[in-house]
Order: sequence, then structure tokens, then C-alpha cells
Amino acid sequence: MPNLVRRATPCRRYGLALRSATIGFSLLLAGIVTADAQFTPNFQVSAPYAIVVDHESGTVLFERSADTPRPPASLTKLMTMELVFSEIKNGDLKLEEEFVVSENAWRKGGAPSRGSTMFASIHSRIRAVDLIQGAIVPSGNDACIVFAEGIAGNEDQFARMMTARAHELGLRSADFRNSTGLHDPDQVISARDLAKLASHIIRTYPDLYKYFGQREFTWNKIRQASRNPLLEMNIGADGLKTGFIKESGYGLVGSAVQDGQRLIVVVLGVETDKERANEARRLLDWAFKSFESRRIFNAGVSVGQARVFGGDDRYVPLVGNGPIYLLSPRGGGDKFVARVHYNGPLIAPIAKGKEVARLKVVRANNIALDVPLYAAKDVAEGSLIQRAYDGTVEIAGGWVRSGINAVLKR
Repeated sequence: MPNLVRRATPCRRYGLALRSATIGFSLLLAGIVTADAQFTPNFQVSAPYAIVVDHESGTVLFERSADTPRPPASLTKLMTMELVFSEIKNGDLKLEEEFVVSENAWRKGGAPSRGSTMFASIHSRIRAVDLIQGAIVPSGNDACIVFAEGIAGNEDQFARMMTARAHELGLRSADFRNSTGLHDPDQVISARDLAKLASHIIRTYPDLYKYFGQREFTWNKIRQASRNPLLEMNIGADGLKTGFIKESGYGLVGSAVQDGQRLIVVVLGVETDKERANEARRLLDWAFKSFESRRIFNAGVSVGQARVFGGDDRYVPLVGNGPIYLLSPRGGGDKFVARVHYNGPLIAPIAKGKEVARLKVVRANNIALDVPLYAAKDVAEGSLIQRAYDGTVEIAGGWVRSGINAVLKR
């Protein structure tokens, strides 16, 4: 474990006794040599939007314009499937449940559309498990519309559900207008959020994720191969999805496992399907060879502490969900700055194990790690005298901060 140097950052006051502020404590991992932003100056990619993330730790290994919202094309279907998978996990949908193929789904997404399709027949009934394969393997637009109509009544309402669910998962760049990825100028998501979505699907739905690694699917006697080129490269790839419309260029969200380590890669906006495959593979090959996992906090070790208002303790220690790992360059090091962020002070009572903060690690101005932190113990509500004292401290602190801000603004 490296030595940690802590320094408090100023906080802003939004009320009197109870304020809402983001408070940071910098944890500088000392004795580590500064490295380049991409950790090797000779590594170049042609993809204008890209990111590589370690699935287990969430460490960002490479990024390029990863926060720019882009048209997702058929990568939209990752969000469509997340909503379907969520319905299955919650018990609201069964794999054997049948859906009717409407005329709208057939015309807009089926054979008459001349787009990506599973070739569902009009007015036929199809099991959910077959629609899942039809949506993922051949990227069937008809399968997605059938799901949208069956779950939400119509595609517009389903798209609103997709957006709401994306925001619930923290995918703030996401805005969906349909279930298929057909172009709509308002339908966008960033490379970073696509990587987060892929990691969420892998972690949350391990039994359903397998369909993203399926290499072919036959429906109506028509055999179609997966469009994911990584599956054929013998690099440990087992998912996820490709996409293309002229407005977005070629894109890919992929995942691969080597020696027990899983990486997520996203490339967007490239000019050809060949370039898409090559760029994704190059990024994965480079990341697997260039990084090693480092434990920065042991399980149960306090990462920091958060101020508590109205509790029988003034502070609550914060811990991760087990050990916290960060990937760093092999054979070398680089400088990290870690901060604990929370809206505070936290209001008692606080239950042990409740998520109350996040640890964010920055490396070369990029977010390398963003993980939740939890209360390490229960904090009960304090006595009336303790709460009154905390209120007085908050008011006095607000006056002091207001005075400091006034001086700084002069």
C-alpha cells in the first residue's frame, strides 16, 4: 500500500444547517512517476471516439473524445436488451413467452425494410428467447420493435423507458428515440456510457449475456452469422455488438477475457467495417499487454470519512465493496489523484453498508476509476443536544465560508 497524503478541498454552502455540497479529499499515491496521458506516446488509433475499460475495476486504460454524444446506430440494441433482460430478471417476462409480430414491426424492421432483420413473419408468434437471439446476432430491427410493442405498447413509449432506465444506471449522455438505432437526430450516447452499459450487462445478467457471444442464428430457414468480428479473432472475445448508419459511421462495443482479466472496448465513427475490427483488436491487444492490476485499498480499509449531521458520531468511515484495484502500466508507474466525493454532511441515521460516496481516481486529467463507497458502520441519530450543536456549527461554518468567498471575489 502506498503512503497517502490527504488534503481537504473547499466546500460550498447551499443552505443553513443542512447543506448539499460535494466534498473532496485528495489521496495522492506518492512515489509514483508521472506517465503520458495515454501511457505510451507511440500508440495511435484512427477511431475519433474510443475507450478501453477494465471491467473489474472500472479503470479507464485509454480514451479519446469518450464523452462526446454520438448516434449509436445498432449499438442502441444494447439498451433495448438491457430493458428486456431487466424484465426477465424481475420476473415480469419469461423466455418462453410469445410476442406477436405486428404489421408495423414487419414493415419497419422486417424483410420489406431491407435493413437488419431476423426475417420474422407478419402476424406470427415468436418466443422471447428467439427474439433476443434475433435482435443480437443478426441485429434484427423487427425483433426489437416486437419487444418494444409487446412491453410498452408502442416504440415511442419504449424509447422513453430506455432513456429513463439509462439515466437510472448513470448513463447521462443517453437519449433514445427508438429501439433499433435507425437514425434520429436526437438519439445519442457517448463511448464512455456505452462501455458502462456493456459492463453493467455483463455483471448483472451473466446467464443472458451469453447470447452476445452466439456466432450464428437461423430463423425462417435463413442462417445469419454474428456481425461482431472480434468473435472470430481468437482473442478471448465473447460479445457484444456492432452498429452502422451513415450518420454515425461504423461502431463496435466489444469485450474479451485473457488470463482472467476482462476488458471492454468501444470504437465509434470509423469509416469502414474493416477499420472498425482492426481498431478494436489493436486496442484490446495493446491494453492486455500494457497493464497490470494493482490493489490500492485492501478490503475493509477506510478510504476516507464523511461528515455526519445529527448523529451520535460526527464522521463515518468509508470503505469499498471488497478490495479496490487500479490498473497501471506494466514495469512502470504514473501519478494518480484520488478523491472521495459525497453530498454532505450526511444526515443520520446511516446504515452500515449503505452507498454514501464515490471514489474517483484521476490520471493525467482522465478519470481512471470511479467506484462506490459504503458506510463502514451504523451511525444512529444523536441526542437533541448533539443535533442542536451540529446545527450551530453548520450555521457558523456557513458564515465563515461566506466571508471567505466574499474576500476571494474582491
